[in-house]
Amino acid sequence: MTDDHERIRDLIERWAEAVHRGDIDGVVADHADDIVMFDVPPPYEGVRGLDDYRETWPPFFAWQAQGACFEIESLDVTAGEDVAFAHALLRCGSPEELAANPRTRLRLTLGLRRQDGRWVVAHEHHSFPYAEPDAGSGAAEEEVRELHRRWFAGTAAKDLDGLMAGIAGDVVSYEHDEPLQHRGAEAVREV
Repeated sequence: MTDDHERIRDLIERWAEAVHRGDIDGVVADHADDIVMFDVPPPYEGVRGLDDYRETWPPFFAWQAQGACFEIESLDVTAGEDVAFAHALLRCGSPEELAANPRTRLRLTLGLRRQDGRWVVAHEHHSFPYAEPDAGSGAAEEEVRELHRRWFAGTAAKDLDGLMAGIAGDVVSYEHDEPLQHRGAEAVREV
């Protein structure tokens, strides 16, 4: 393995450790100012620039602080004279998510370039493999059906509090009469 391969491996391992610690300065330390990132959550058109990249991490850190892991499981590097790429698989998830799907791995692809004599990450892509819904998805369907049953029962019993119990605060409801649209739980309650 060449020195460049080792430098890049170290850079990526430092980055992953910084992510795991929630250390934003460590996360951005070896990223180009014009970084482009395609991530699992939106925006799906990607994030461009170091400032926008930096802003994507606090929600992830908050989620991770609840006990989730972010650990490199495998890492491969290919390096040329001025450009390199790496791909990795990471254990990334809460204990519950990993227990439910122990084989699921976050896929990471990085594009690097040599800039001012050092390697920097210019492109970053995170993804999870698409998984067919498992038999457990029937439980989610049953939850939705139960929510509807409670809503219908509350309506039939003329129990306003009961039928509003499952309504989101930011609901938008469309009706037949003017006004056609009602925004928010309080507006829907009035209707």
